[in-house]
Amino acid sequence: MNPAPRETVAASPLSEEVLDQLFRQARSHSGWTDRPVTDSQLRALYELMKWGPTAANCSPARLVFVRSAAAKERLKPCLAPGNVDKAMAAPVVALVGMDMEFYEHLPRLFPHTDARSWFAGNPDAIRETAFRNSALQGAYLMLAARSLGLDCGPMSGFDAGTLETEFFPDGRVKANFICALGYGDHDRLHGRHPRLDFDEACRIL
Repeated sequence: MNPAPRETVAASPLSEEVLDQLFRQARSHSGWTDRPVTDSQLRALYELMKWGPTAANCSPARLVFVRSAAAKERLKPCLAPGNVDKAMAAPVVALVGMDMEFYEHLPRLFPHTDARSWFAGNPDAIRETAFRNSALQGAYLMLAARSLGLDCGPMSGFDAGTLETEFFPDGRVKANFICALGYGDHDRLHGRHPRLDFDEACRIL
């Protein structure tokens, strides 16, 4: 049973230091130190990310944390050549999958209406909802990791079919993306790339 979240209090802005850690100074890492990531850290990461909102609380993301040398050897053939070295060097690589039968959990996760019926037998709705919401949860994973002092290196260069056969063999879970986790080697970072300005990316109507 999940523990109850802390009592809701009026929200206030986070400190500038925290905003730097989560966004402004956070970087996507390709080089890593050898400092390990523990089971307790991975559990704490999930316990944060799971509270991020998803449509009808559907929570379709399924995670495999690839950490051991043997598991990394299984992962290696799934990766695009440019991602092999950085994935093998990372303490952990999180495989973010999406459960294509997520709706079977909705009677428990969203009990006040028959949300299961919105998806059962509707493959287009299943696919769209699973992809969008597992991607959201993958983003929550990265913010949770940064909140706990870890660095991230998200990647999309992999062969989904090979990865699914190796790590999700029952066919129920499909791959979305992968993300290296650990303590990045800041000496190997390139200069920060620019971002679009507000007026280039946004409109207020």
